Amino acid sequence: MNPISSETDDCFAVRQAARHISKLYERHLSKVGITPTQFSILSMLSRHPKATMVQLADALVMDRTTLVRVLKPLLRDGLVVAPAEERLSRRLRLTLTGQGHERLERATAHWRAAQANFELVFGRQQAMHLRDELFRITRDVPND
Repeated sequence: MNPISSETDDCFAVRQAARHISKLYERHLSKVGITPTQFSILSMLSRHPKATMVQLADALVMDRTTLVRVLKPLLRDGLVVAPAEERLSRRLRLTLTGQGHERLERATAHWRAAQANFELVFGRQQAMHLRDELFRITRDVPND
C-alpha cells in the first residue's frame, strides 16, 4: 500500500491552512477573551437575533454537541441568553445580550486587525479569492 502524500491530500491542506489562519485570529481575539468560533456565534446572533441552535449549527457546519460546548462560556458570562420561554420550546432560540453586543463590538476591532494582517501578508485579492472558493466548497461540495 502506498502512503498518501500530504502534498496531494486536499483534506490535510485545508485543515492545516484552517489551523494556521485560526491561530492568527485566536491571538487577536484572545485580547477580549473569546475564540474565533465564539466571535462567529456572537456575529451571527447580532445579524440574526433569536437564531435557533439548529440554524447556528448549520451555519457553522458544526454538530449540536460541539456547539453546546462552545456556547457554555458565552452563556455563563452572560453574553448570550436562552430566554426561559425558549428553553421550553423544542427549537431553542438564543439572544445576544447587551453585554454580548459590547463584547462583540470590542472583539470586532481585534478581528479587523487579524483580517488586515492576513490580507497584508497573503494579499487582499488573494484573500478575497480564497474566501470565494472556500464558500463555494461549503455550498457546492456535498458532505455526505
